[in-house]
Amino acid sequence: MMKDGEKMRIRYDEGCLAAHALNVVGDRWALLVVRELMFAAKRFQVIRSGLPGITAGVLTQRLAQLVEAGVARHDPNTGAYALTESGRDLFPVLQAIGRWGAKHPGHDPRRFISPTALMISMTAMIDRTAAQGRHITAGFRSGHEGFVMRLTGDGITRIEAAQEIEADFVLEGDGNNLAAAVYGSTPLAELAAAGTISLTGHAAAAQRFVNLFSLRRD
Repeated sequence: MMKDGEKMRIRYDEGCLAAHALNVVGDRWALLVVRELMFAAKRFQVIRSGLPGITAGVLTQRLAQLVEAGVARHDPNTGAYALTESGRDLFPVLQAIGRWGAKHPGHDPRRFISPTALMISMTAMIDRTAAQGRHITAGFRSGHEGFVMRLTGDGITRIEAAQEIEADFVLEGDGNNLAAAVYGSTPLAELAAAGTISLTGHAAAAQRFVNLFSLRRD
């Protein structure tokens, strides 16, 4: 975090609050680094695995800038980086950017999708009206990352990182295949039979759950 009297590096020399925010997190990759830390503290290489296009040097710079700005913190004992409260406050910003992006042509879901990115997009793209009154606990596993997503009846999903997953069902696969399961039109049973994903637990509940999500929002 910056000390009293220190000034952040100015990228946009304006008094606009949006420009001020971009002075803090507006560098390339910065918000995506925040994205990867949204649900759990991670070490450098784990962060980088969720950002395959970033170089080690750039990731080092962005992490240092986020720590200096008070958006993230670094534990020298474990080597892990975690978001501060300020960093976690960017969650609705990432949701809004995702919803905005879904309205614009050119999105290619064949490109790399990190598991954390998928979780955030799902909280943004759920049909909240259809989700009202439903109580479902969904589990997701992708490599070393696990998540539990809870639908508690108010139409809003709540997510937490979890290594031990207790849920009505668990979907497992890489980020892109899980995204295809959530947002695609192919039934989960067919995807599981083809080996695209793994599905354990209550299959019917899993299908009802993924039917709540769409990349198109009118």
